[in-house]
Amino acid sequence: MVLLNPYANGGRTLPLEPHIRAFLRTKHPGARLVVTESVAAAHALIKDTPVAQRIILVGGDGTINRTLPPLVSSGRELGIVPLGTGNDVARALGIHGMPWQAALSHALTAASTAVDVGMLTMHGRNTPFMSSCTSGFDSAVALRALQGPTWLRGRQRYLLATLRELVNLRLWQLTVHVNGKALRGGAALFASVLNTPTFGSGIPAVPHASIVDGTLDLLIAGRFNRITALLMLPRLLFGGHLSDARIYTAPFSELAIHAVPPVPMAVDGEYLGEANEITLRVLPSALRVVARNLRVEA
Repeated sequence: MVLLNPYANGGRTLPLEPHIRAFLRTKHPGARLVVTESVAAAHALIKDTPVAQRIILVGGDGTINRTLPPLVSSGRELGIVPLGTGNDVARALGIHGMPWQAALSHALTAASTAVDVGMLTMHGRNTPFMSSCTSGFDSAVALRALQGPTWLRGRQRYLLATLRELVNLRLWQLTVHVNGKALRGGAALFASVLNTPTFGSGIPAVPHASIVDGTLDLLIAGRFNRITALLMLPRLLFGGHLSDARIYTAPFSELAIHAVPPVPMAVDGEYLGEANEITLRVLPSALRVVARNLRVEA
């Protein structure tokens, strides 16, 4: 079954509906296309679909994130046609940049592989994610990007949001525990968690991160001000930020963060609100996804 999110990429996926229907009718006549008008409707369709039948999502990281709950650890297979704004999951899976026709055929017919999923617990609620969970400045940028001009897409949208959010730059006091051990405490610009090498539409936040290594990767930016954060931005865009002494990375299975004041949170670019206490953990090999040229850790 193929689920098309009509709101993905600012509504730009919806005009493709008749073309996708025609393509399926000609190339994959057994596949069914459904335009999902709400998250609840998508969840209901997935739950009513036989486990043996593959689910194909047409959209971006937000589309994937909102449909994860009925997919994770269910035994269902997921295929993706990346037509969203960020598409960082697609980058990790090696399918970013494929023409939608090729991506759709690949999603329907290629073999699947098991990948890791992250799980955020916040205010007693569990929220799965595929690409990233951000806190602090990164989450404020995600919210501003969601509110940004609809004509601006992809990385340019995130860069504009970053520059605008620098005006309101602030730090949070974070106490971080990794795998049950105290890691560090103090002022930080953000503490983000990556399951994929990139976030923000291709920004190489943790270039060595892997969606199949059984861990998540923590990325902390310590004490920055407006000027030093602005100077760091070009290095971040090209993956050169990790050599800075104020940047810290570490793989983990379980993570806990205490934040003062409450820190803004987002998963896969979707803003969730603020929290003082959050925990994160990895769910190894929790979802089977169709990939291409996937980097597998030794």
